[in-house]
Amino acid sequence: MTRPQLFHCLRYTDADRGINFLQAIGFTTAMVVRDPDDSTVVTHAQLAWRDNGGIMLGSTQDGDPHYGPGICNLVVAGDEDVDSLFATALEHGASTVTEPNYALHGGRNACVADFDGHWWNIDSYPGA
Repeated sequence: MTRPQLFHCLRYTDADRGINFLQAIGFTTAMVVRDPDDSTVVTHAQLAWRDNGGIMLGSTQDGDPHYGPGICNLVVAGDEDVDSLFATALEHGASTVTEPNYALHGGRNACVADFDGHWWNIDSYPGA
């Protein structure tokens, strides 16, 4: 399987700022679709994570039932990458939820919150 089959989905009050944050912590932009009547509104964006992860996002709009804090687990290549990506996220406006630490189930992890309160767990544990 080379294409993601599961996407974490978010809404941002400032989708362009969200995209910039995600690019800073390692996502690559696959597509951005804007409202033809208001170019500041992102109706759909898709960003890729590593080999086959992905996220979809858009701008919040009045009455949007999909807006709210979310959490996404970003699996990185190794323990040292947890610390590096944690520092990069803080440099780009994130706040600390949990400092880098070693988990009982294995691997190293840390968690940050972006400007809209979405949590990004940075984890070297790839899952079972």
